[in-house]
Amino acid sequence: MQSIWCVVPAAGKGTRVGGPLPKQYLPIAGRSLLQLTLERLATHPAIAGLVVTLAAGDPHWPGLTEVAGKPVRTADGGLERYDSVLAGLDGLPPEVAATDFVLVHDAARPCVRHVDISRLIEQASRFEGGLLGAPLRDTLKRADDQSHSLETEPRDGRWRAFTPQMFRRQALIQALRQARADGVVVSDEAMAMERAGVRPLLVEGAEDNLKVTTQADFALAEFILSRAVQ
Repeated sequence: MQSIWCVVPAAGKGTRVGGPLPKQYLPIAGRSLLQLTLERLATHPAIAGLVVTLAAGDPHWPGLTEVAGKPVRTADGGLERYDSVLAGLDGLPPEVAATDFVLVHDAARPCVRHVDISRLIEQASRFEGGLLGAPLRDTLKRADDQSHSLETEPRDGRWRAFTPQMFRRQALIQALRQARADGVVVSDEAMAMERAGVRPLLVEGAEDNLKVTTQADFALAEFILSRAVQ
């Protein structure tokens, strides 16, 4: 399996959780959310190194230069996700070529499984990239502004998007720069690539690849991690 670098945007404040600390530094079983995510990524044999994008002057960053023997670089992120991801892509080491694939993974997803990362790298590298996700299985409702259900939406062909997402370095840079120039705030890297005409491969992954967003998610993530599923 090819060796691949991973960008981890971690410049956000995670305001939905509340409290004085940014979400990525809150603890789960004695370690920060960010530390757990970096450890999960770095212990995958195909990941060569990590670039973490941080808020400028982040006082909480512990100054890591390696995790699990893998190099860790940092770069200053920005207000929007694409600003932080672009900073991370620019901060990759020079040996990462323009046509090399890179991963982008949410700092708030510490439970991603190694087998899913491997499947993504193997399958998406046959195309122009892809992302982990899961087909939508719940019934989908459209609501009005008072949370009353208006109608039931079809779920055929609809997926929940996860990370990592994997694309070629320069193609992703160009797609994100174009989105920024167009004033389009993309919610993930796949959206930027879709705008550029790419059809990213959706690779099914485990649904416990939780994005920790609310206070209740911390307890759920701790439970998932306690099962020691890699």
